[in-house]
Parts: sequence; C-alpha cells; structure tokens
Amino acid sequence: MGAPPGTSRSKRGHFLRAALPCLALTALGSAPAAAQSLTPDLFNPNRGGFAAPDTLPTRRTAGVPQAPLDALPALPDPNADPRKRQQAPATSRVGQVPTYGLPAANGASGSGYDSLNRKRQQPKLYPGQPKPKRPVGPGSPVPPATPDRTLGPPRIAPPPSETAHKVPVPPAMAGNVPGQPLRRRLKVDDDAFGAVGDYAGSFLIKGGLELSAGYDTNPARLNKPVGSPAYVVAPDLLVMSDWERHALVADLRGSFSGYTNNMPATIDGFASPSPVEIDRPDFTGHVDGRLDVDRDFKLTSQLRLRGATDNPGSPNVQAGLQKYPIYASYGGTFGFDQTFNRFQVAAGATVDRTAYTDSKLTDGSTFSNNDRDFNQYGGIGRFSYDLKPGLKPFVEIEGDSRVHDQPADRNGYFRDSSGGYAKVGSSFEFSRILIGEISVGYTARNYVDPRLSQLAGFLTAGSLIWNASGLTTVKFATDTQIAESTVPGSSGVLVHTYGIEVDHDFRRWLTAVGKFTYGTYDYQNQNRNDKTYSLEGNLIYKLNRNIWIKGTLRHDILNSNQPGSSSQGTVMLVGVRLQN
Repeated sequence: MGAPPGTSRSKRGHFLRAALPCLALTALGSAPAAAQSLTPDLFNPNRGGFAAPDTLPTRRTAGVPQAPLDALPALPDPNADPRKRQQAPATSRVGQVPTYGLPAANGASGSGYDSLNRKRQQPKLYPGQPKPKRPVGPGSPVPPATPDRTLGPPRIAPPPSETAHKVPVPPAMAGNVPGQPLRRRLKVDDDAFGAVGDYAGSFLIKGGLELSAGYDTNPARLNKPVGSPAYVVAPDLLVMSDWERHALVADLRGSFSGYTNNMPATIDGFASPSPVEIDRPDFTGHVDGRLDVDRDFKLTSQLRLRGATDNPGSPNVQAGLQKYPIYASYGGTFGFDQTFNRFQVAAGATVDRTAYTDSKLTDGSTFSNNDRDFNQYGGIGRFSYDLKPGLKPFVEIEGDSRVHDQPADRNGYFRDSSGGYAKVGSSFEFSRILIGEISVGYTARNYVDPRLSQLAGFLTAGSLIWNASGLTTVKFATDTQIAESTVPGSSGVLVHTYGIEVDHDFRRWLTAVGKFTYGTYDYQNQNRNDKTYSLEGNLIYKLNRNIWIKGTLRHDILNSNQPGSSSQGTVMLVGVRLQN
C-alpha cells in the first residue's frame, strides 16, 4: 500500500533542504579550508566586522593564487560621482576606550599638579635677577613681606654693598629654627654711627666724653679782647629703662672750659669786670620717672640739677673777682597725668632752690652771696586735647613764689616776688617729618619792694624738629625766662632766646652742623638792653661708632646800649669724642 501524497511531498522537502547545504559545501571544497577566528571588531557593526579586514575571503591576499579579474567584479566607487556621494555613518563608541582632544595634564601650569609626574617647567628670569626661593612646604609660617618684595616689577640683582662682608648668622641666632620661640627684635637704629650702649639688667646705658683744645680770642668777653688757649672736657651719660610699663630716664651732661692764661686784674686803673681766673664749669642733669597706675592714670616726677656761673660780660658779675662764683639750682616736680579719651590733664607741684658760693676777690677776701639764694614753690597745670593724629593743642598755666634767704639784698632791695605765666600752643607729629611743640603766651612777676616795678612781657617757648630729607635735619628752639638781677633798681631780666640748627650729612660718616642763636636781655628800669648773636659751625668725621673727630668754629657778639659793655669773640676748637 503506497504512502499518502502529503507524506511523500513532505519527505521530498526535507531531502532538498538537507541536500542544498551539502552541495554548497562541496562547491567550496575546492578552496583551501580556513578556520574562522574572533577579532577585536567582533562587536563592531561594520561591514566585515566578524573577520579581520586582512582575512576577509573577498580580499586579495599575498599567499593565495590570484583569481581572474572577472571573478570578483569591482564595485563602483561612490565618491567618483559627486552627485552620488553619501556621508559615511558615524562610528559607534560602544565598547571602545574614549579619546579626548588634549593629553593628560596638558593644562597644568609650571606650579600646578601634574598627574604624569613630569619635570616642572622652570620660570624664566631676567638677566641678573636672583632666583626665587622654593616654598618651605605646607604648614610653614608665611615669611613677612619686605619693601623689596612688595608688588611691582621684579627686582634686579642687589648692589654688592648689601651682601659684601656679611657674616652668616646661624639659624638659632636668627630665630628661624622650627619650634624655637621668637627672639626679641631690636629697635631700628637710624644712626649708623651712633653709640650702641650697654645693657645693665633692663637699663640701656650710653656714655660719652669729648676732649677739645683750641683758642678763644676773648674768653672774658671784654670790650678790649684778651685771648687765651682753651680746652674743654665734656662728659655725658644717658640711662634709659626698657620696660613694658613704667619708665625711668636719666640724662646728665656737663662740661668744663679751662683757659691757660689769666685775665688782667685792672683795666685803665679800675678793677676789671672780669675775674682773673675764668675757668667755668657747666652741668645740666635731670631724672624723669613715670609710674603707670593704669592705662589712663600715671604718676610723674622729675629731679633736676643745674650748675653754672654767670655769663661772661653780664652786669651781675662783680668787679675785682678772682674767679667766678658757682651757683646750683636743684629741685623737683611731682604730679600726675590723667587721660579722658582724647582729653588729657597733667598737673604737678614744683620745689626748687638756687644757692651761690661765696665770691673770692683779688685781694684775698671773700664776699657772701647769701642774698642771691632763694627757694621757689609753685605749681603747673596743662590741659591738652588730641584734635587729630599729629596735632594736639594745649593750654598751660604756671604760678610760683620766690622767697630769699635774706629779705634785703646787698643794695637794700626786697626781692621776694610771685609770678607765673600762661601760654597756648600745640604739639606736632606729622609722619615723623615735623615733631615737637611751640607756644606763645604772657609772663609777669610782682615784687614785694614797691620800688621794683612789675616785670612782664611776651613769652615764646617751643622746640621743633623738621626732617627735611634723609640727610638734612632742621631744629628750631625758643625760650623765655625771668632771671634774677643784682643791679640796683632793676626788677630782673627778661630773657628771650631763639635758635636754629641745620644738620646735613654729606656722607653717613661726615656731618656738618650750622647753628645761629639770637638773644635779648631786657633789664627792667635800667634802660639797658643787650643783644647777643652767635654763629657756629661744626664738622664731624665719624671713624666708627666709638670715635668721632670734631672741629668747631664759633663767633659771639654782645651788643649793648651801655657804653663799654659790647664785646666780640671767636672760638676755634678741634677735638675727639669717645662714646659707647
């Protein structure tokens, strides 16, 4: 029995489906067999992506015999005809390592972070420019800014003078060792040849000694000059405390002017108005103390001493003296200083005494000067207001009373008196260019003796320092005093003094100093007015901080309205100053 028609057709279909692949493999069996291998482009959806381009069966290879040209007809080039040119599809980035336009660390600067750890680029420097120091690293303190490292163009190489002969300082001494406490910085010393001084505990001590010798054409300031060789010995001592609170300063300066020649005892048959021995000492010293009770309240004090003689040519000098009598004026001020915000009040009580030694006459006898000895008691007050930085106006008032040891002097006048002054002014401190203070006012003194009229006049006082440049300094000083007098009928002497000084450094070691002083002496009720002029020049050569060489030339003029009282004199001195 035969198979149904549907079944026979189904068997023929299965046979054909199995035979066709066998025929295809048989047709290809004439070519050499090659195994198919996976390539990196296996997942690349390009044409021929399942096989490497050089192993495609449709591409010519060097090891396979070439087939005829017509076996594989060439495909037309789509780029040949511009009208048929088509844009190639974008390459897929799936499974590929991304690439960017800039390489790694391409944007890092010479000082930035470089992930490739390449060598840093060195900065380009100008010719002669010093190399910058490498940073010390994180956590190190930032070095303080210096004037040479501020904003601006790079500094050219420093001059040799900044680095020549410089001894290296150990780090421990310089105070820059890590973990070392900061060293106490020394104060800036503006004078390269000034005295350094020595420390004794918390006190800085500076001392000096000047030795000079020369010639004075008229040391006694006589109307007819009589000259003499001269020498001067001038010591000085300065002691300053270095405390955070409180203060103590001692300033002591003295001099002794000696002359080898004696003056004549008589002139034209009369006793000379000048002593025979004209050696004169001079000393000025004061000790200032301040006790800081709190920030705004301070206790102040001063002890002072002045020792000297009457000025040559003064009418107070007795005729027929063997040598000048010496006087000493000493005393103190004790007060307080209170600050109320910008308002400041300072007040104190003053006590002073003036005493003269006895006069030694040419005949060997002595004459007492007790009638010139007196005590002075008074008080002083000052009120100031800090108007703005560098400008502080003030008002100062002073009153005192003078009591002599003897009620009547040698001529029978009672010279006890009371007086004082009032003045207004201001202190200045403009960027350290102009410092000091100046004031004007009025002073008066009344005497117990009705025969002695009131002594009064205009008052000027002050001291200014103007730093015109780094090499030139100008100083101005003025003062007014009411001095005692022994002239019969004269209440006293109203003294005005004005002085100006110019210091100029040609070099730091060569300084020229010019001084001019003008003074007036008004003898009340005596119709005597004296005017003094003094012109002085100094040249100082500073060998080092300890030794200076100094030359002085001074010309003094005394012009008086009294006949025979005017005089002139010139002083020439050369000396050395020793200081520490």
